[in-house]
Amino acid sequence: MRSFILSFTILTTALLGACSAADTNELEESARQTLSNGDIREETTSVEELPSFLVGKNEDMQQLYTVAAQHEELLEHIPCYCGCGQSANHKDNYDCFVHQYNEDGSLVWDDHGTKCQVCLDIAAESINMSREGKTIKEIRIYIDEKYKDGYAEPTPTPNV
Repeated sequence: MRSFILSFTILTTALLGACSAADTNELEESARQTLSNGDIREETTSVEELPSFLVGKNEDMQQLYTVAAQHEELLEHIPCYCGCGQSANHKDNYDCFVHQYNEDGSLVWDDHGTKCQVCLDIAAESINMSREGKTIKEIRIYIDEKYKDGYAEPTPTPNV
């Protein structure tokens, strides 16, 4: 599994550009919403049902979206350093992938992560470190140190 996350990080770095166009499948307005900043939010019934904006995206990105949704407790404590705190009012790295996880198991996904390599890298690194046994605090220290210079202001994510 460790090699999968490492391979994923290498592949996404090689395959993804800074931005990509969102899928334009027709959906009911209640299930899909385009925000003023261009991000798309889409609701699905569960983690197993990925949003349509991931159709046509590479399998690694689809897998990271699934894994990110399953690591809410971790990623809600990890800031993002892409500027989405200001541009999209995100509070943490989890918001780059999931806007809301509902009590009934449905999710409102956010496509921000599909357009941002920084978001993808922070999530992949954090999840990988968690699987290696690192604590949320250790991961947070690592991410803050790695991204403190040369990146945008972090999201307003409270420390653990």
